[in-house]
Amino acid sequence: MKDTSLTETQRRPTRHGGARAMVEEMLVHADIRVNGNRPWDIRIHDDRTIERALGYGNLGLGEAYMDGWWDADSLDEFFYRLLSHGIAKRIQPLRLIFHALRVRLLNLQSTRRSWQVGEAHYDIGNDLYQAMLDRRMTYTCGYWAEAQTLEEAQEAKLDLICRKLQLEPGMRMLDIGCGWGSLMQFAAERYGVECVGLTVSKEQAALGAERCKGLPVEFRVQDYREFDEKFDRIASIGMFEHVGRKNHRVYMEMANRCLTDEGLFLLHTIGKLRTDSTPDAWIDKYIFPNGDLPSMAQIGAATEELFVIEDVHNFGADYDRTLMAWHANFEAAWPRLRHRYDHRFYRMWRYYLLSCAGAFRARDIQLWQIVMSKNGVPGGYRRPA
Repeated sequence: MKDTSLTETQRRPTRHGGARAMVEEMLVHADIRVNGNRPWDIRIHDDRTIERALGYGNLGLGEAYMDGWWDADSLDEFFYRLLSHGIAKRIQPLRLIFHALRVRLLNLQSTRRSWQVGEAHYDIGNDLYQAMLDRRMTYTCGYWAEAQTLEEAQEAKLDLICRKLQLEPGMRMLDIGCGWGSLMQFAAERYGVECVGLTVSKEQAALGAERCKGLPVEFRVQDYREFDEKFDRIASIGMFEHVGRKNHRVYMEMANRCLTDEGLFLLHTIGKLRTDSTPDAWIDKYIFPNGDLPSMAQIGAATEELFVIEDVHNFGADYDRTLMAWHANFEAAWPRLRHRYDHRFYRMWRYYLLSCAGAFRARDIQLWQIVMSKNGVPGGYRRPA
């Protein structure tokens, strides 16, 4: 009798074929073709890509891209279409349950663990960030309302923050998560304020102090939980994403403790639409360890009886344009960076910048600036034009 059993090698094309047909059917709703010739179409070089993505979600898809298993000429547009049509939400890999549970059950942003993101992300090389960012090294969303270039957008954002905080000469401002000090440098030069900045990155603090030499600006490599001084104004630009849901209240208590009774506090943060969602596993592993985007509900709960929320401003769509400008700078600088960073890093960094651009374009994630006071501004707060 003829043996009709299949070997593993013979079975594999059938398995891949079934998974591929399912994925192609899902992607057609986002007008994405497998091995199509349009910029946003996905070109698969290794048949294992589909099962890797189905098994591990964006973690598998991202790692497959880093390994060269697939490409798309326009990654940003690929992700815009994927997210705006809800394709990613239809894939819920069981293998990521542990990732979801550890986020919900553990404090991944404890005092001991808070230094990990500084070492893993912000300390990887000042040369990379100097090449990618604007001249002030502002690593947060620009404000493009009237801007035409990245430089203009970042200066407009810094000035908008200063005007929202109603800065005046002689005031003291605390910058929680100060980066390389772009806001402090701008505020000291243009508004005559004295600044103290907190960071968990030694590289940022060293370069920032050099860039702010001669200004009333001080960098401190310190966890926010250990800080206790009074300031007229507090700003936190792009740091709350690293605080974590189990620490939101502690963070707000620290801001309340350090702000004078008549002071203003501006929180600038990326935000998510669903409180119960889980941080992206690929971003967590390769870009921002222990990151956890807040929802508006989580921010509101953390501020109860501590702050009056005076103003909320969403300009998340501007992050798309900011990320595309960073990507253009990164690509232009790659020939002089490639001696320090390998090709897998190049693909990882492209995936990071362009997938995030697509996510903001799809309005899947937001950018909020929230102005708060301790007791309410007498007569009401007015956002500057």
